Amino acid sequence: MGIMAAHPLIAPSLLAADFSRLRDEVTAIERAGADWLHLDVMDGHFVPNITFGPLVVRALRPHTRLPLDAHLMIAPADPYVAAFAEAGADHISVHSEAGPHLHRTLQLIRSLGKKAGVVLNPATPIEAVVNVLDLADLIMVMTVNPGFGGQAFLASQLPKISALRRLIDDSGRDIILQVDGGVTHQTVPAILAAGATCLIAGTAVYGAADYAAAIAALRAGGR
Repeated sequence: MGIMAAHPLIAPSLLAADFSRLRDEVTAIERAGADWLHLDVMDGHFVPNITFGPLVVRALRPHTRLPLDAHLMIAPADPYVAAFAEAGADHISVHSEAGPHLHRTLQLIRSLGKKAGVVLNPATPIEAVVNVLDLADLIMVMTVNPGFGGQAFLASQLPKISALRRLIDDSGRDIILQVDGGVTHQTVPAILAAGATCLIAGTAVYGAADYAAAIAALRAGGR
């Protein structure tokens, strides 16, 4: 197991927000102490759901100072990277299966001045990122199958998080290790113990009556 992160980054997922009042939900989450805003982009092809695209990102950008963490669950991803960068996304993460040339995709993201991330589905081995560590600013472990919020946490992914923690530490690179899916006050202790440094939480924050209290509890390791 890795060393528990003292102060994990908290990135609430807009997927769980009230879509009829997105601007208010974004400003509320910033006031509540979130570190990033996570944007789940789904195309109905790579994953069985459709959410929003760069126009929504562009519309929300002026209303928050939070870094916008775009998770592209779309395939192919390359034709849309520039649009999300221009819309104001600060980080752009892609799945290793979303295109034939992951190395080239990460180069593209970084060439646009954005932080580049690789996302690993539950069945995706860590070997998918071994040869692109030099281009990765973030690595995200999906602890549910991508496509829908509110799913149960897959504890089978904890060894993968631990293995990635060791891989990152051995590389000497400052790569943020994100976990996305089923992140709750109950699952956070094990996630942090495995070595994650960024928690993506949807319903655990946006489903709470008090956003600030929910974020504080996650940051405290679920306590």
